[in-house]
Amino acid sequence: MTKLTWMILFLGAAGLRAEEDRRPDHLTTRTNATDAAAKPETKKDDAKSSVATIPDATHKPVLTTNTVTIDTATLAGASVRYITETGMLPLLKPDGTARASVFYVAYTRENQTNTASRPVMFCFNGGPGSSSVWLHLGGLGPRRAKMNDDGTQPKPPFSLVDNEYSILHATDLVFIDPVATGFSRAAKDEKNDQFFGQSPDVESVGDFIRLWTTRHQRWLSPKYLCGESYGVFRAAGLAEHLASRYGMYLNGVVLLSGLLDFATLREGPGNDLPSLVFLPALTATAHFHKKLPPDLQADLSKALAEAREFIKAEYPAALWQGAALPETQRKTIVAKLARLTGLTPQLIEENNLQVDTTTFRKELLRDQGLIIGRYDARITGRDADPASRYPRFDPSYAATYGPFSAAMNAYVRGELKFEDDLPYEILTGVQPWNFDARSSYPSVTDRLATAMSQNTYLRVLVLGGLRDLACPIDGIRYSIDHLQLDAAYRKNITYAEYESGHMMYVNAPDLKKLQKDLENFIVQ
Repeated sequence: MTKLTWMILFLGAAGLRAEEDRRPDHLTTRTNATDAAAKPETKKDDAKSSVATIPDATHKPVLTTNTVTIDTATLAGASVRYITETGMLPLLKPDGTARASVFYVAYTRENQTNTASRPVMFCFNGGPGSSSVWLHLGGLGPRRAKMNDDGTQPKPPFSLVDNEYSILHATDLVFIDPVATGFSRAAKDEKNDQFFGQSPDVESVGDFIRLWTTRHQRWLSPKYLCGESYGVFRAAGLAEHLASRYGMYLNGVVLLSGLLDFATLREGPGNDLPSLVFLPALTATAHFHKKLPPDLQADLSKALAEAREFIKAEYPAALWQGAALPETQRKTIVAKLARLTGLTPQLIEENNLQVDTTTFRKELLRDQGLIIGRYDARITGRDADPASRYPRFDPSYAATYGPFSAAMNAYVRGELKFEDDLPYEILTGVQPWNFDARSSYPSVTDRLATAMSQNTYLRVLVLGGLRDLACPIDGIRYSIDHLQLDAAYRKNITYAEYESGHMMYVNAPDLKKLQKDLENFIVQ
């Protein structure tokens, strides 16, 4: 990174380009959700007895029953009755004592006579340092935080509504909050930071999945992982870890708005890859804001095809030459970048043919006094410092944080009946985060390739938003295209793209498409 120490995040979510990490958002900063409601009185006539429980893994989970009407072609608006299990599971030391309690919310469809045939999907977000609230109350669970249909922020106060596009009809769902997020925390006399790192994270989440599967007798069920943002990095490592450590072979892995190799996101000396893989996202964003020339503005598919062709040969060849690039070729590259991004040739020249996403977000709509979002570049905001080179905030993150925080804090006590006076940590600091790589970019491509090679039935679904300026889908496409994987297994990899950004599920049309894509993947 050029100006600040590198931090990884979620949203969401996710590892980000270095220059982006200067901005406050839920992948870089420590932010707590607002506290839950005040302590309930256990006796109405005795205020002194008002003590809320603070559960850990020794407490029994709380069970509630509810119904949701799911709108899908296979159900046609049918009512699905489900049981919600909210609780803690322990992470155990070799001597059997607990070193942490992990908070989870699990949804199982009621009256299923053969649980061995019923799929179960384990879901988590990223950061690292993010709870699972985004996937949970955004796209997959039976309840969701209410957003405007286009993914912009509704007017406070916020609300929680049924998710008619949940996938609970197709699979049971388990939402996991890694240690230090949500209500998950280390046991007494233990420290959270023992879980802060690539391998400890995979091992702890893997141990949770093993124990939940064992306690609920689901070893014979079809099993899936769904990770978002850095959760994609985690899921790829987990697929190999679960198989090698426990003999738990998965049916599928969903990689949503994430990364497999930090070389696709982190710029550095000799690494031009981020400039290449981000370009189609810049083109899609410029198209949305009507900044492309008429022929590209008239046809998004043509614009994306041109951008993707440009990053395969001409653009990387120019960057490879560096200062040796002839002036005539340089002018050609500048003109093509201006055509594909909507930026001025002068700005591209000033940035030496490599415009980072922070600059892009600040400059694309400068003439309108607007900045654009990183997680969802369709969403705009007004920056109080027009003279600054960088946006002061991410309007797409600001649009989601309040509604999701309010929804989770209301939901966990009000509907799930889970009492805990500690703040629900939607996003929290987990630095320093220790990666396994020391002299190279962190990567899990080898682990995903190993999992797919050893379990030839393992399928992978890659999902990404066209206007995601945090983890563009072309970055993970690049990583997967370079997997050391036999061609026979590549048929197990499928892709789906969405019109919005990182959290595509907050955009109503994309939420509906997401349900269909996941349903098709699970029922294959």
